[in-house]
Amino acid sequence: MQKEEFSKICRELSSGGSHALSRAILPAVKEHLASHNKKKLPVIWLETNDSGDNNIAFMNTAYPYLDRVFTEMLDLLYSNTFMAAQGRDALSILEQVSETYKGKFTLVVEGAIPKKDNGRYNIIARTETRCITALEAVTRLGGPAEYVVAIGTCAGFGGPTAARPNLTGSVGVRDVLDREVINVSGCPVNPDWFVGTLAHLLMYGRPDLDKLGRPTLFYGFTVHRHCQRRSYFDNKDFAKELGEIECMFLLGCMGPRTGADCPYRQWINHVSWPVKANTPCIGCTNEDFPDGSSPFFTPMAEKSKGQEGGKNASNQGGEQA
Repeated sequence: MQKEEFSKICRELSSGGSHALSRAILPAVKEHLASHNKKKLPVIWLETNDSGDNNIAFMNTAYPYLDRVFTEMLDLLYSNTFMAAQGRDALSILEQVSETYKGKFTLVVEGAIPKKDNGRYNIIARTETRCITALEAVTRLGGPAEYVVAIGTCAGFGGPTAARPNLTGSVGVRDVLDREVINVSGCPVNPDWFVGTLAHLLMYGRPDLDKLGRPTLFYGFTVHRHCQRRSYFDNKDFAKELGEIECMFLLGCMGPRTGADCPYRQWINHVSWPVKANTPCIGCTNEDFPDGSSPFFTPMAEKSKGQEGGKNASNQGGEQA
């Protein structure tokens, strides 16, 4: 499959929420590996400060299902969530594979990185003599990795973990590494965004990124642009209460400044998405989520009041609404 064809399938603009991307990924990967005499994508996955929602979302990937992603596409070398090994055995595996695959592995980080008090608020491993913090692990592994992928908004930008008052001093991966980080944001991430990004790395290398480091394949347009209720917005026909069919802009919808393809990608198994379920978009892929989206269910103009001390609340979409 050519890169242009893959990109077109990723955008799914005419598929109406079908499984076009997920159906195509594994056959394309299989063909690519065979024709280029390559192996699966080696991945080291660290879970740090987050709610665990992103690996759960990833496990809900459909067509291909999780087992086939692991057996046919990813060589998961280490994961403190998915692996069976524990304690010293797990740490030994991490040390071994990070050296063996130096310069060749993709580092996936799930969760924000606490920096306060030398990162002591997130410990990923303990030895007989010391604790290994997420800050140390990400810093040490980020250098020799071929690619670094931050999965979820916490890993990408700090997210809810770094929301006010941020007692642990948590930040996104980009703030602890002096290198490019590919941010696959979302709270949680859509499994298509993550699996699609890893497939692109395996077959074509680095995808095109927006100004926030997100793949434009999935974040290139605002939610507002393709929202099924856009015609109501254009006619200034706004819902006054949740559950009404009109545009929910006055009920706090963040779609006009949120880069994501939720309206036509939809969520787990391509069944629904927030607006279809009669709740406003809360901007979970944004750099300033959740502080820039709160208080929820209030118009955007009112959200910005009293938030001068929070994160930057500029337009986060890949293009203008």
